[in-house]
Amino acid sequence: MADQPTKQKLWGGRFTGKTDPLMHEFNQSLKYDRRMWDADIRGSIAYAKSLCRAGLLTKQEETAILGGLNSVAKEWTEGSFKIQADDEDIHTANERRLTEIIGALGGKLHTGRSRNDQVATDMRIWLLTEVKTVEESLKALLRVMIERADKEVDILMPGYTHLQRGQPVRWSHLLLSHAWSFQADLERLKEMVPRISVLPLGSGALGGNPFGVDRDFLAKELGFQSVAENSMWGVGDRDFIVEFLMWSSLTMTHMSRLAEDLIIYSTAEFGFVTLSDAYSTGSSIMPQKKNPDSLELLRGKSGRLFGNMAGFMMTLKGMPSTYNKDLQEDKEPLFDSVDNVSASIRIAEGVIATMNVHGEKMLQALSMDVLATDLANYLVLKGIPFRETHHISGRAVALAESRKCGLDQLTLQDYQQLNPNFTEDVRDVFDFEASVERRNAIGGPSRAMVARQIETLRAYLAKD
Repeated sequence: MADQPTKQKLWGGRFTGKTDPLMHEFNQSLKYDRRMWDADIRGSIAYAKSLCRAGLLTKQEETAILGGLNSVAKEWTEGSFKIQADDEDIHTANERRLTEIIGALGGKLHTGRSRNDQVATDMRIWLLTEVKTVEESLKALLRVMIERADKEVDILMPGYTHLQRGQPVRWSHLLLSHAWSFQADLERLKEMVPRISVLPLGSGALGGNPFGVDRDFLAKELGFQSVAENSMWGVGDRDFIVEFLMWSSLTMTHMSRLAEDLIIYSTAEFGFVTLSDAYSTGSSIMPQKKNPDSLELLRGKSGRLFGNMAGFMMTLKGMPSTYNKDLQEDKEPLFDSVDNVSASIRIAEGVIATMNVHGEKMLQALSMDVLATDLANYLVLKGIPFRETHHISGRAVALAESRKCGLDQLTLQDYQQLNPNFTEDVRDVFDFEASVERRNAIGGPSRAMVARQIETLRAYLAKD
């Protein structure tokens, strides 16, 4: 093994005094950016190859560096990598260990490269891998929702606005309304990938690489779709992180709304669904309780992820051009958001897959007043303007309420006193299944339109 160089910080030549220990701890990011070890080594392997292509490393030196980097990777994989007190970040740690393994030759790896373009590259490599995992989790959640909607298409329930019963719908239609939000999230996630997949490596500290490294080669080696065309932008851009944090915030907003629906429907007052024991907890004092903690955590995580996004936006907005150490604050909110959105999607999949749905309770919650719009529509088909029929139907509701009976219990004479166009066939209005089936335009809750939604969502997932 070659002679070992004197241990020093990557930036230490300018400084003669020692770093305050508190400042070292304040400055150090290895405690959280160590999770990018694989991305960092992948970037370094590609960069070593590019240095060899540029004539700055011999083939023998390239082989030695690649072998050393693979040894470092093996230590991380096996859990035997030993972190040293002076390791500021994952880049410093990996380069220090590389130099311990192959000697001073390891110092050549940093030729023309800055931690500024290195960290920007690592973040993008790491996030691209995580996005793929999140994408697969989101697809799995959608499949569970689709299959459940298909199997439970017969179940009718009240549809709510303002948390007041509005019209009868299919349970499947409600479930698919949430699925469509997640489908849009999936689409947005995939559309984000080209903006993440932009290579900063080769931008140097801010002013570019002076050694003519082939950045197109680097992009191909690392699987990037494009190369950052401006070196100052390449090292300073974190829009891809902001965009993922925004995406996470919106996705978790959709998750929170699904959770809120199911929390409400799981109460004794509704009794529409019961969560499985695997996703519920009990009370420490009230033995009868079965709490939907999984759903409440999903609802709560949405606020946390929005906070990550808003906090980093405030960090980003005040910085001057290119790299500033403020950008070290990009990692913890990103890592936290990736971890929590990924876990939330998997928890939601489990909740949806295992909960019990009580169709009989949903049917019992349907009352004849939810057919008031159907009653108005009945007169529309007899040529009366809807604004007038709406008023007539409202008077029928008021009459039924005054008699403490349902709309179906009013007599034909009662209806004809409200409007002479009512005939005996008004009785056909008072059928929940018929009401749902009448709304058979695209987007409606009829059986055919629910089947269309399921087919469309399945086709969307299949094309991937």
